[in-house]
Amino acid sequence: MLYAIHGEDVLNSLEKRMMARPAHLERLQTLQNEGRLILAGPYPSIDSADPGSAGFSGSLIVAEFASLEAAQSWAETDPYVTAGVYSKITVRPFKKVFPV
Repeated sequence: MLYAIHGEDVLNSLEKRMMARPAHLERLQTLQNEGRLILAGPYPSIDSADPGSAGFSGSLIVAEFASLEAAQSWAETDPYVTAGVYSKITVRPFKKVFPV
């Protein structure tokens, strides 16, 4: 089943985010290589594709996992969690409708 993982950043997370980013992307690449990643990306803090020093306010990942517990476990061990980038993570079942 698909799960949406929503991470909310702490204030002024950009430096922590940049430090943990390579390890975070490596985990996402693994999901992609396994054919389980639907989409992933950050929320810019301002209305710009490149927010510069304004940074990001969080991230969204939609991926396939065997269960809600597996998705939560994966999310809780993300480098952004261990580096203190995220203040909160929410994991919810997700039903993809479009695109078909």
